[in-house]
Amino acid sequence: MASAELRAIRRRIRSVESTKKITRAMELIAASRIVKARQRVRAARPYAEKMIEVIRNVARASGDVGDPLLERRDLATMGVLVVTSDRGLAGAYNSAVLRMAERSMVDLQDQGVAIRLYAVGKKAQTYFSFRGYEMAESFLAVTDQPTYSDARKIAQVLTQDYRSGAVDAVDIFYTVYRSALSYIPTRAELLPVSPPTDEEGQPDASGPAVSYEYEPDPAAILGRLLPLYVESAIYEQLLESSASEHASRQRAMKAATDNAEELIKVLTRTANQARQAEITTEIAEIVGGAQAMSAS
Repeated sequence: MASAELRAIRRRIRSVESTKKITRAMELIAASRIVKARQRVRAARPYAEKMIEVIRNVARASGDVGDPLLERRDLATMGVLVVTSDRGLAGAYNSAVLRMAERSMVDLQDQGVAIRLYAVGKKAQTYFSFRGYEMAESFLAVTDQPTYSDARKIAQVLTQDYRSGAVDAVDIFYTVYRSALSYIPTRAELLPVSPPTDEEGQPDASGPAVSYEYEPDPAAILGRLLPLYVESAIYEQLLESSASEHASRQRAMKAATDNAEELIKVLTRTANQARQAEITTEIAEIVGGAQAMSAS
């Protein structure tokens, strides 16, 4: 009959094997979602590029006519949008972007700038709430598989706050996917919108000149296009973050699976040694008993 120590080791082996199955399944799921997220990023990019081209042409035609989303104001309140995941087990994915955002917020507060915080993902909401930051708006259940409607909902809140003067600028902190091994925490300016400009600060005139007839006038068209541009920018950033999240989770789960395999080997070796010692002890007891009987 196995000793108590051997039974405990075997129970632990079974527990680690169960954990290994879970981490392996999560690794495979994350790997499949990386591919889908990258495909969605590539599919969204032509729309964003064409939107930039149209805004550039309309901005040329509108001349000095401005739009509230283009207006640069003295910075009194900064809007900060932080994109994280809703779930954990993703390695350093969340902590990297959270640290970058918090450092930036501390620097702004040291300069006397107020912060209006927007959180995408439960991890950002929990992190900043725990540290006493007041949350203007939270967007949950978004980052796993973002949709354009999610980006539109976020963009509407941000543009409304910018137009009303609740914030004077908005920066987004998200993670750019480079490869399965590289994803970079990034800060980007969302508002005010900065259309492409040349070296003299004028609307970029590179590329073929196209003559358009505008109906209604260019200023009205620009006013309709700019919110769409913000939506498409946020959508692409959500997709980049989603791909980065899945890549980070795949790496973390692969590391956990590899560690589980190594631990199973160590525990199996320990169990074999314990069983071997037990057998040796049993043999010694039998031999000793036999010798005692023969001596009597």
